[in-house]
Amino acid sequence: MPTRARKRPRDANQLAYQIVQEATGQAVPVPELPDMRNPAAVALSALGASKGGQARAAALSAKRRSEIARKAVKVRWAARAARAAATSRKKK
Repeated sequence: MPTRARKRPRDANQLAYQIVQEATGQAVPVPELPDMRNPAAVALSALGASKGGQARAAALSAKRRSEIARKAVKVRWAARAARAAATSRKKK
């Protein structure tokens, strides 16, 4: 499981103190949380994840994959155009 960065204090003095502590190796280590996930569920998820994309690609025809990709591009460009329009309105 990926490790998460610890939150740093907002106060400038506390932040400076913490940075010095970490740089000099004097910081108090934060204990790792135990993995609470069900091992069987983790294994099953990994199995499905490794097969899912390949199975879907094999099941779809080239024409259908092209339609899905075209729809995704239209949505992406529509969102970009909306952001550009909102930005140009703010500048006026």
